[in-house]
Amino acid sequence: MIREETIKRLLKFRDDRDWRQFHTPKDLAISLSLEAAELLEVFQWSGADMERSEKLDKVREELADVLSYCLLMADVCGLDADEILNAKITRNEEKYSVEKAKGRSEKYTEL
Repeated sequence: MIREETIKRLLKFRDDRDWRQFHTPKDLAISLSLEAAELLEVFQWSGADMERSEKLDKVREELADVLSYCLLMADVCGLDADEILNAKITRNEEKYSVEKAKGRSEKYTEL
């Protein structure tokens, strides 16, 4: 769980450095994509049998970057991260009912 105090700490870090002026939705989306690619890079050439414990420190670092940019994007766009995530889960529950989707990987249009 990401606590409200953690989000406030992230925003304070940004604001203390006067970086909000650089945090446009476009630039945050680019940064988010780049950090997600760095997370993906951890698994490049690892094969299906890779133990994530081998690279857990790197996963932790890159995932923190991704989460940070997600929260910064939500703030700049005036969105409540908890609210939008719950709304998305609700939509996914409708698309992927347990009865149809349990144990299956197909897209909802194929269930």
